Amino acid sequence: MRIIVDPDRCEGQAVCVGLAPAVFELGDDDEVVRVIVDEVPEEHEKRARKAVAKCPMAALREA
Repeated sequence: MRIIVDPDRCEGQAVCVGLAPAVFELGDDDEVVRVIVDEVPEEHEKRARKAVAKCPMAALREA
């Protein structure tokens, strides 16, 4: 599975980073979250899906 961040919607609230730190990180500017893996490892898929669902700005989606 892959996750895509919409940088126009992301406000850097980092809910996803808290839920799946092996998948997401805050960018250098602390304004937009980045996905740090090309493919989400199977052992992190459940947390990554929860992060997508819990994003307050709906800036994440599964690809």
